[in-house]
Amino acid sequence: MCLSLLNMFSMGRNHLTKMSLGVTPIGTLVFYMNGNGNTELFLFCFLFQQVNSAENDIYKKIDLFGEVLEKINKEYVDEINQSESMDSAINGLLQSLDPYSAYMSPEIFNEMQTETSGEFGGLGIEVSMESGVVKVISPIDDTPASRAGIKAGDYIVKINDVQVQGKSLSEAVDLMRGPVGSGIELTIRRRGERKALIFNVVREIIQIQSVKADILEKNIGYLRLTSFNENSGKQIEREIKKLEKNKDVKSYILDLRNNPGGLLSQAIKISDFFLDNGEIVSTKSRKPSENRKWFAKKGDLTNGKVLIVLINYGSASASEIVAGALKDHKRAILLGENSYGKGSVQSIIPLKNDGAIRLTVAKYYLPSGKSISEVGVSPDIEIDEENDDFRIKTETDNQLEYAIKLLKG
Repeated sequence: MCLSLLNMFSMGRNHLTKMSLGVTPIGTLVFYMNGNGNTELFLFCFLFQQVNSAENDIYKKIDLFGEVLEKINKEYVDEINQSESMDSAINGLLQSLDPYSAYMSPEIFNEMQTETSGEFGGLGIEVSMESGVVKVISPIDDTPASRAGIKAGDYIVKINDVQVQGKSLSEAVDLMRGPVGSGIELTIRRRGERKALIFNVVREIIQIQSVKADILEKNIGYLRLTSFNENSGKQIEREIKKLEKNKDVKSYILDLRNNPGGLLSQAIKISDFFLDNGEIVSTKSRKPSENRKWFAKKGDLTNGKVLIVLINYGSASASEIVAGALKDHKRAILLGENSYGKGSVQSIIPLKNDGAIRLTVAKYYLPSGKSISEVGVSPDIEIDEENDDFRIKTETDNQLEYAIKLLKG
């Protein structure tokens, strides 16, 4: 039936502008403009037995979208790239759901899957989209962004001479990528600053060392975790075992500041290193059958030594799972600033056009049952960064200094 209607339409489309198929429709007609600026009409077929009012509304919206697209093509002051317009429409739909869902064109999806092999460089920041501009979740240690002084919570409003407003997150990220050694100018809005800040940054190949370890004040084991990649758990385990061989180590600091997160599996594994039992995290999805819980296994690698966890606004996602689990089980003292509040799980879903969508499919919940989303994890002891020159693990790091004093008594 659909095929015969399409054949009929192809023979007489100049005379056919709208079709109504009654109470039990088998399809809907949508306008689309071809590359020559002519209006083409496609029939999308939907076979079903009953149609409720909500479904009828959807068909009306599809018709409306086709009508709007036709008006834009005919009346808009400038010629438009119809392919880009459709991509923007899809991305707008996804970003209306939450800041983390987005559309990736085939080109962007391919770039995400492929190692750059030194051809392109970046700035070293984890970002999301908020209110139409790019928001910095966290700068990564020892990267151009971190060294330039870009901070978690900064809003990037302009990249070189291009306004970010109206761009998708993927488009904005693409603007920030470029050849290694090339410069980029970022215009940033920061809370508490009346004027926009200008940062000139040089792109580099971003190589992340996710785990660093040290002994502070001769008896404090210091573990710095900058991301949760596939090797983070093994690296942390190795460093803890090394530190445990030193009989002088009496306590630990786990530094999760400016850690934007990463793999859930690694967050669970690292939490387990400091716990003997109990729930670590749970996820809840749209389908109850897909809800899950993870629990700690017996065996605290640090043998219950005093633990302080450092967090700040740049601690997100997997960092918040670890910090929240250790806080809920009263295993650690959290010190610093409230964390970011990214408590959702995204899946990459490939599409037929070789692109993909990044879609939120679940939310994290702490052992207490609290959601991390939008609220984050609060510290037991709140210590704010003292000045603009603040750098992690330097003489300007007043949060680490406070933690050391606390452990020394």
